[in-house]
Amino acid sequence: MRKVSSSRRQPAATGKDAAASVDEYLAKVPTPSRAAFERLRAAIRSAVPRKAVETISYQIPAFRDEVVLVWFAAFANHCSLFPTASVIAKFKAELKDYSTSKGTIQFPLDQPIPVALVKRIVKARVAEAASRKRR
Repeated sequence: MRKVSSSRRQPAATGKDAAASVDEYLAKVPTPSRAAFERLRAAIRSAVPRKAVETISYQIPAFRDEVVLVWFAAFANHCSLFPTASVIAKFKAELKDYSTSKGTIQFPLDQPIPVALVKRIVKARVAEAASRKRR
């Protein structure tokens, strides 16, 4: 597992240019990142519960079902998935070829989005959130 460098990177639309909706965010995603971002978005959407809604949280897109399940964002050279640190830890072996940090997974734009892996990660996060609700 490679660590994400600590250089200051900004998602597609932050600060005063921050989007109010996911569609607004998507409109601001640079063309080179757009296709990968859409594949990541579709993979996430297929793995969250039907009643989950897309929202903007911390100035980036997220899927919410009572609590935020996952966040995702587009950057100049990669797309990121933020499924929480505990979920990343569960998939440590499968994520060895990707840059990660405590709560972030980076998918480089020059490689295909690993859709099956993303779906498994998101489903694990959904299960984790559901188990916390039952407590």
